[in-house]
Amino acid sequence: MNTTYDVKFGEIQQRPDRKTAAFIVRWTVARRPKSKSFRTKGLASSFLSDLRQAARLGEAFDVATGLPASMLAPESSGPSFLEFAQSYVLGRWRSSAARTRETDAYALLSLIPALAAEVPGRPDAMILREALRAHALLPADRRADLGSVQAVALHWAEKASLPLSALGEARVLRMALDAISVTFAGKEAGANTVRRKRAILHHLLEQAVEQKVFTSNPLNEIKWAPPRAVTVVDPRTVVNPAQAKKLLDAVPKVGRKRGPRLKALFACVYYAALRPEEAADLRLNDCTLPRSGWGQIILERARPQATKRWTNSGETHESRSLKHRAHKETREIPIPPVLVAILREHIETYGTAKDGRLFRTASDGSYSSSAHSYVWQEARKLALTPAQVESSLAARPYDLRHAAVSLWLNAGVPATEVAKRAGHSVDVLLRVYAKCLDGQQDHINGKINSALDE
Repeated sequence: MNTTYDVKFGEIQQRPDRKTAAFIVRWTVARRPKSKSFRTKGLASSFLSDLRQAARLGEAFDVATGLPASMLAPESSGPSFLEFAQSYVLGRWRSSAARTRETDAYALLSLIPALAAEVPGRPDAMILREALRAHALLPADRRADLGSVQAVALHWAEKASLPLSALGEARVLRMALDAISVTFAGKEAGANTVRRKRAILHHLLEQAVEQKVFTSNPLNEIKWAPPRAVTVVDPRTVVNPAQAKKLLDAVPKVGRKRGPRLKALFACVYYAALRPEEAADLRLNDCTLPRSGWGQIILERARPQATKRWTNSGETHESRSLKHRAHKETREIPIPPVLVAILREHIETYGTAKDGRLFRTASDGSYSSSAHSYVWQEARKLALTPAQVESSLAARPYDLRHAAVSLWLNAGVPATEVAKRAGHSVDVLLRVYAKCLDGQQDHINGKINSALDE
């Protein structure tokens, strides 16, 4: 390593034209200019302070990287963060759902580039992310061949990645937290996104504790409050029964094939509170559909959509166990006569797929979430007033499920029964739907008045 003591520091500069990485630390090492950009002035000041402290202590600076010996990635027998991140993803692969795999990788696409030393030749961020997504964070038999530019980017990441042990330092962990707090475009990330990525980082470090890299999870030592996420259903999204019927009646009017084929699926989301991916995998054998009276659905599988590279089958839709349920565990849902009639009509008109699925394209495929969304938005335009269309009322097909659960609760169905039918725990049910329990305020106020009059 070529080192020198010839180091000079400049002041922190700000580029007002940049939304991110707007604060720049500049210094020279052996008269060679060096710079590093940060999103906040506090991070830039901390980094410059570390450089100056190293110089005051008489440390030599590496001419190539511009960093003092104490800030270089040390020779370590332990894994780099990139290596450990790869083992983390692959270790969870077999037992994880496709969406979980994708969520894990999405968090690591933020963390891996941030937890890297200032090695010369840092590649374009988009190119590096694609190399990680298409190659490094996949099992060996799924990895795409990299182009020369992507291969160079991945080689840089392998060389620059900080040792996993470096995450024991508060400064490094704050770099990680800063990275997950912004989108790839540099804008402030949504609260739920930040919380999910932070949870993945925490779980990764828990595994590092298991492997004796740390004695305790270093993330627990950092005083950092994640942004508050909305965890309750907004009652403004919930339709009443009359509005729900108008929306469902409008669905078949959308398009020549999609709308008519999707009405019964949306009806399952509303009348049985199925998640859209649960309705997508509903099969004839799951249904009891008498000619009169109530029927029943015994739900066993769901058919979520994910990117092909993350699924076991290599297809975008893949049948799997119900959310938060054991393999082959079922959920029994009584369904009202109106839904029984809709399903019977759908089956008489369109039949079923070869595997018994009720909802399919003309070629036996599954409709994508974008197809669901398009049909739903067009139906909203037909069924709702212009002001309602612009509002959040039933903005997504999933809001039909919220409407169903809210209706059941307000009708006086015991929370335990509602939770059983909807596939929730009781505590989650009451917390998520707390603001949708309308119609009880007068009753509660009457009780308070009675107490005050005593």
